[in-house]
Amino acid sequence: MARKLSKDRPPQGARLAELRKAAGLSQTELANLIDVPQQNIAYWEQAEKPPRSDVLPRLAEVLGVKVEQLLDVNASLKRHGGPVGKVRRVFEDVSRLPRRQQEKVVEFVSALVDQYKRSAG
Repeated sequence: MARKLSKDRPPQGARLAELRKAAGLSQTELANLIDVPQQNIAYWEQAEKPPRSDVLPRLAEVLGVKVEQLLDVNASLKRHGGPVGKVRRVFEDVSRLPRRQQEKVVEFVSALVDQYKRSAG
């Protein structure tokens, strides 16, 4: 059963939780991507103490933001760089496929995107 979050969540913890959810990641998924225990993610989201300085760059990269945006609760949440979260993981998986299979995936995804644009337009 999910535990209710305290209304007194620290600003940095709330920021981390917001970024994680926006990236479409669970605490466990984020923990696996940055190679820390899931309990660390839960602690950082609930406690006043932010992640260690050696973890911040990996965390920012996975969440698609700058380190400063993780620490400064007044910073804009504008993302930088390409896809984040699940989309990024899928692209990383595709990049490990043989070139011919990559081409098929790109062709398929491109067709889906084109179809979406036509129906949304």
